[in-house]
Amino acid sequence: MVEKLRDYFNDMVVYKDNKKASFFSSINLPSFLRDYLIKMYQDDEGNIDYEKMNLFIKERIPKKEDWIDIKERIVIGGEKLKFLARITVDISIASQEVSFSLPDFGLSNKETIIEPSVWEEYKEELKSARDVWGIVELGYKYPDDYDMFFEENKAKRKNKGKIKLCSFKNFCPYIINLDYYKDVRNEFNTREWIDLLLGAVDYNADGYETEEQKLTVLTRLLPFIEKKLNIIELAPKGTGKSYLFGHVSKYGMLVDGGKVSRSKMFYDNVSRRYGFIQGNDFVAIDEIKLVKFNDDNEMRSILQGYMEYGTFNCNGFEGEADASIVFLGNISQDKMNEKIYMLDELPPLFKETALLDRIHGFIKGWDIPRMNDGLKINGWALNSEYFCSILHALRDDTSYRTIVDRIVSVPERADTRDTEAIKRLSTAYMKLLFPNVRSVVDISAEDFEQYCLNPAIKMRTIVRIQQALIDKEYKGKDIPDLKVIKEYE
Repeated sequence: MVEKLRDYFNDMVVYKDNKKASFFSSINLPSFLRDYLIKMYQDDEGNIDYEKMNLFIKERIPKKEDWIDIKERIVIGGEKLKFLARITVDISIASQEVSFSLPDFGLSNKETIIEPSVWEEYKEELKSARDVWGIVELGYKYPDDYDMFFEENKAKRKNKGKIKLCSFKNFCPYIINLDYYKDVRNEFNTREWIDLLLGAVDYNADGYETEEQKLTVLTRLLPFIEKKLNIIELAPKGTGKSYLFGHVSKYGMLVDGGKVSRSKMFYDNVSRRYGFIQGNDFVAIDEIKLVKFNDDNEMRSILQGYMEYGTFNCNGFEGEADASIVFLGNISQDKMNEKIYMLDELPPLFKETALLDRIHGFIKGWDIPRMNDGLKINGWALNSEYFCSILHALRDDTSYRTIVDRIVSVPERADTRDTEAIKRLSTAYMKLLFPNVRSVVDISAEDFEQYCLNPAIKMRTIVRIQQALIDKEYKGKDIPDLKVIKEYE
């Protein structure tokens, strides 16, 4: 399969050796940046020129503790510096000024500016996502009333100096051809494709004992590929939840459960800025046992509205987004059973049937083995940056849902939320496992049922069981009997 992978994906393949990943972990790089560096300094045999890579890292990837030195060189020394960073742009409604922040270095919008000519040149790339990674060139914009001969008047200046963006270069070296990716799926059987996907997110397919384990891991990718797909995963510690949601894709965000608030999540009325939900494909809230809100009822109302419609209201501000919401939590071994009540250790927010009803599916994290060296990729695999860009692009492809609607038969009086949850999950599974499907004839009824519909039904059923254990209103109510229309083939 390695030869086939390298033949069909060519430049999109890198040699990953996560058993020897201490070099990259020491500089705390996410997978997509790691693969970027590997591709730059790796030969056809997978050997890395660490000397040149080290030089690039030293010159272009500063550490947080280097920030004071960087500021000194820019602000006092008048230098222009280039380095790799995550940048977020904003536009002031009051002044029409464009500014930026560097979240990883604590540089805020109040201290920066992007001048009109620079904005016009780079705005398409800078607007492409909430956070964009690239080579930033920074300089210093002196105050308009700056006078080097009257240093004693600094405090009297009406205008303050700011760090300015001089140029920007997106670090992504790939051209994403979605049609080619879809077509290439035809060259791999389903087993091979599953293994290919695992390698793309740094896992060794041979380390898993069963296909079910592999598919459970890949289920975590569904919010990467489908808009407004809400899931919850309860799992033992050490199964790699935080790694997959926090280090693999630049298009999503992992948030510590203790740092979630209405303003951070949705909209800050004071600063008039969107929260995590805007500009991300998914927001994964980790350690949900730690989640605490100043007003549970207010947060519950906002969450329920967003998870249902993709809209929210924060003190009169109407907003919308399409990020998926993912809830992640650890669970004790005696609770690893979907037929018993599993939510008693979670905050009150997650013990309301109305909120649970808006969670489309449940991932049984205990079906995923604890991370060990045997589960870490050691070989040729798809570049994580390229793969996650593909998943990001597939979010906008609505053709798969149209096909699911044609394939699936829904009984009369089926619960609307159950039906929507199952169809949305089935659509995400199809995008992930069968991206080559362009019409109903491109997938067999057996494959769709086994890999898309049945797993979706199981994920939704667990949510329904938990609801029934909270509220007797849900007891005895079965999931709608959605079936594959056999005649469609």
